[in-house]
Amino acid sequence: MLHIAIINGPNLNLLGTREPHIYGSQTFEQYFTVLKERFPNVDLQYYQSNVEGELINYLHNCMGKIQGIILNAGAYTHTSIALADAIAAIGIPVVEVHISNVLAREEYRKTSFIASKCVGSICGLGLEGYGLAVQYFIGKAE
Repeated sequence: MLHIAIINGPNLNLLGTREPHIYGSQTFEQYFTVLKERFPNVDLQYYQSNVEGELINYLHNCMGKIQGIILNAGAYTHTSIALADAIAAIGIPVVEVHISNVLAREEYRKTSFIASKCVGSICGLGLEGYGLAVQYFIGKAE
């Protein structure tokens, strides 16, 4: 069985109420239930933290257990060299996901410190970006 971790960073615990005009009105927990039903042959694990060090510790703990990581680092995408270093260190392929189109937003959101350490990036497709990342990992495993 394919083991994939979905990791969400700061403020993503507020999906469903946070700026619904940008992020939609569905909570991530609601979407995660749909995602697990859509991919019953994949072991999907979900973790969210607003704390950078906790995200790094979770990435480290994925070593030897997880074959792919879907990471929405939130604002840490644009600020955290430490997350980029953690991605590089663990040897697990990571897909960077953003719900909004960060390239069409504020100038500072156009810089990703983690993108160069990831196998790919998906942005602007809403929550479906996570599903597309799961499909990518399924395709790579076949």
